[in-house]
Amino acid sequence: MDVRISLDAKNALLRGLPSIEQLLRRPSLEFRLANLPHARAVAALRLAVERVRARLLAGDLRPFEDADVEAALASLSTPNLRRVINATGVVLHTNLGRAPLAPEAVERVVAVARGYSNLEYDLDEGERGSRYAPLIGHLRTLTGAEDAIVVNNCAGAVLLVLAALASGRECIVSRGELVEIGGGFRIPDVMRQSGAKLVEVGTTNRTRRADYANALSPDTGLIVKVHRSNFALVGFTEEASLAELTELGRSRDVPVFQDLGSGALIPLSGPGLTPEPTVGQAIRDGADVVAFSGDKLLGGPQAGVIVGRADLLQRIKSHPLTRALRVDKMTVAALEATLELYRDGRADAVPTQSLLTQQPALLQSRAERLAALLAALGVEGRVVSVDGQVGGGAMPLSRLPSYACSLTVEAPKVFLERLREAEVPVIGRIADDEVVLDVRCLSEEDLGQVAQAVAAARSGSQP
Repeated sequence: MDVRISLDAKNALLRGLPSIEQLLRRPSLEFRLANLPHARAVAALRLAVERVRARLLAGDLRPFEDADVEAALASLSTPNLRRVINATGVVLHTNLGRAPLAPEAVERVVAVARGYSNLEYDLDEGERGSRYAPLIGHLRTLTGAEDAIVVNNCAGAVLLVLAALASGRECIVSRGELVEIGGGFRIPDVMRQSGAKLVEVGTTNRTRRADYANALSPDTGLIVKVHRSNFALVGFTEEASLAELTELGRSRDVPVFQDLGSGALIPLSGPGLTPEPTVGQAIRDGADVVAFSGDKLLGGPQAGVIVGRADLLQRIKSHPLTRALRVDKMTVAALEATLELYRDGRADAVPTQSLLTQQPALLQSRAERLAALLAALGVEGRVVSVDGQVGGGAMPLSRLPSYACSLTVEAPKVFLERLREAEVPVIGRIADDEVVLDVRCLSEEDLGQVAQAVAAARSGSQP
């Protein structure tokens, strides 16, 4: 009987949902909607009705109220893509946009986005130019390569290199380097899409120079070495060095392509960081072509950078995929500004560099300031030592010593949800059934906002 009454009540509420026209004429909403563009008002009303309908169908029998319209209006006025505060301790958090840009890069993007630019216009000659011109000189200087080009991401760079240099031919790669690069995309799949024929050599844990040499044939287009930037092999392992492969390639007139992935331009040194090969070292070791990411250890915008021999880069630039994978003016602007910081010896001004190399004492002091702000708002936060991560598929063995505020709450998952509902969402994590807010990626301004968000979430969790 109770089930029947509940079903009848739900059906009655569903039938009673107001139409958009009725809501537009509702006196209690008239003033609220009057100052809005008609299209936005209609969109908010439709969203409100759809949300209530979904609520009723799920068994929540709260009727339609004006507050539902207010909630819908608030949703429409909030951008879907917006700034969040990263309290996870993962510096290059892929889900949170990876590398934050330097202020110089942001300013450059704003400058070119506001109006027109000489993206493909040579100001000296007064005719069409190359959109890559602002980047090539910097990349040559910083890596020692003869030429360069930039595409939309590193997977695109790998696809383009293979399509331009080895389509229809064999690419030799170690079985231990057939990585999955995230989102379910795998190096063998990218190779197949390029038209190259994958030739696997060695075993998962041991691949020698001789394995590559034995696989070389008149049909070999490339020797490919993939840097394992997002996982590590330990134990009974062996691999052929890049220098060994380039010596082999030159002896048989076969180019060597290094997919370096993480994109370190300079050696990184800091607590918990592990050694990472640089692009310049790959070029010095003889790699004919190197591809790497712009938004990982380099600390710039999302991009796939290709550097190497001038003759091979010319073939890559002339391939039809180059246009399909090209970058826009804002990427060019942000990457140029970031590269200039490296050129000028100011790598510490690149946020990724400074975030990764912070000293534990500095982080402990920051966590203590956050705890004090929380205490002033009536929230107890314990300062604890934690391990952060580089993230973004880089330095998988690195464990960054950091500090955090740990909160004991009744329902940690619900508490994290409430933190995400803040005006500037706060993204934390759970460890040992406590909410952990790592301070590594928090600015001084962030500390106050995090404290306010925690206090609001705590208040909302109380009866």
